[in-house]
Amino acid sequence: MSMFCYQCQETAKGTGCTVAGVCGKKEDTANLQDLLVFALKGIAVVAGEAHKQGKLDNTTGLFICQSLFATITNANFDDSRITALIKEAFARRDALKLATAYTGTQDCVTWNGSEDAFAAKALEVGILSQANEDVRSLRELLIYGLKGMAAYTEHAAMLGFEKPEIYEYMIAALASTTQDLTVDEMVGQVLKCGEVAVTAMALLDEANTTKYGNPEITRVNIGVRTNPGILISGHDLHDMEDLLEQTAGTGVDVYTHSEMLPANYYPAFKKYPHFVGNYGNAWWQQDKEFASFNGPILMTTNCITPVKDAYKDRIYTTGMAGWPGAVHIPDRPQGGRKDFSAIIAQAKSCQPPVEIEKGEIVGGFAHHQVMALADKVIEAVKSGAIKRFVVMAGCDGRHTSRNYYTEVAKELPKDTVILTAGCAKYRYNKLNLGDIGGIPRVLDAGQCNDSYSLAYIALQLKQVFGLEDINDLPISYDIAWYEQKAVVVLLALLYLGVKHIRLGPTLPAFLSPNVAKVLVENFDIKPIGTVADDVAAIMAGK
Repeated sequence: MSMFCYQCQETAKGTGCTVAGVCGKKEDTANLQDLLVFALKGIAVVAGEAHKQGKLDNTTGLFICQSLFATITNANFDDSRITALIKEAFARRDALKLATAYTGTQDCVTWNGSEDAFAAKALEVGILSQANEDVRSLRELLIYGLKGMAAYTEHAAMLGFEKPEIYEYMIAALASTTQDLTVDEMVGQVLKCGEVAVTAMALLDEANTTKYGNPEITRVNIGVRTNPGILISGHDLHDMEDLLEQTAGTGVDVYTHSEMLPANYYPAFKKYPHFVGNYGNAWWQQDKEFASFNGPILMTTNCITPVKDAYKDRIYTTGMAGWPGAVHIPDRPQGGRKDFSAIIAQAKSCQPPVEIEKGEIVGGFAHHQVMALADKVIEAVKSGAIKRFVVMAGCDGRHTSRNYYTEVAKELPKDTVILTAGCAKYRYNKLNLGDIGGIPRVLDAGQCNDSYSLAYIALQLKQVFGLEDINDLPISYDIAWYEQKAVVVLLALLYLGVKHIRLGPTLPAFLSPNVAKVLVENFDIKPIGTVADDVAAIMAGK
């Protein structure tokens, strides 16, 4: 076995990728990412001592976040940049050891081999180095939750919003994966991850809305214009801002792709007349859609698929995203902007995008907008016009089994409303599902990063209806997952006490039978079934 990775939903045979990643990740890349996580554990152990001594600042936590972000599925495939992060991790660890006079002897604290030794060491410290499958399962569940939290926290930090307590928790949690804990203690760490995830998501929501205003109901154009364009994908709204500022007046239009779609909902971005709308669909269709777009593509975060020859000379990465051979746009200087001049220059020489569809899609139903409609929503519930809300948030993916979510959306009765966030919405956001008294039957809160809105709405409705238990609300959860940000959203829901969650299209491979049993018994997490059976159960509140 040359590698082992089972962190995403599409992992080979539902058990684990052992030769190459289904995502396109090569064995060397997978192993380097394992070594990076190992190095981060070493930082975390020593950083715990630094915190006790009052010698820890936010830079350590941010570095851990950014490095974990680089290991998320479909984020960074560039071995040279991952290697650089490993070297920096060891250097940061050793600096903390010196500053704290730390003398611990754990391998992740002391090992400091040369780059030539990285490959062999990576195989030694990978996921399967923990022989006990239940311990391995709980540790990896926590690490994947931390990876998701890292993404949210990093985005907030890029906008100048940080909370030391989030970093402190992440450091302590990562260090805990090196300790011999009881099962109950490990389960406690997992639920704590969900608790802090709510804080991290709330922080990102505060950052985005403070900077760009509250998302508002928006009709988004999905057609094209005749100017050359730049396509921006991923999740980073600060990158979106920089790109719109620099393309203003250049004759180059800007389009969003996949998870960047919700940028269309923010008031701050609507002032740019060259911001056209959204091009294409979910991340996994990018190979065809990037080819037909004709202009440059900027990947700001994860959701990169193997780059095709048709557009390999037009793809750029920035932030923690990376693809070997792609031009990488460096981080912005303190108080400055990223330099997108090379992308803009190339765009000017490109043909306009080929139109692949026409029309509009409606979104912008984050918590502030939904609460503005609260009276209308509450009256619809009380009158029986709305019988049930169904949260169908999460991720999209390649598997045809995800057609299940399209069919569920079609089959849900016309007195139900779908609450969504993340790219899972592309399975149904272009269906004509109508409205209920002017309330659209699909309410899109935004990116997976905006899942906080869905939790906030549920908690507000619980209060409005005077309920003791969030599970007494007329809300069901039918969640699609793919990568680690969806994992941390799941942990946040579990922390909030939400039960009866359907999770699909398959349960995570990293859940051992015993760990899966704990989640089923304590939270009634269940796999998806047939569309007819699940719709009937959802409407019955089961």
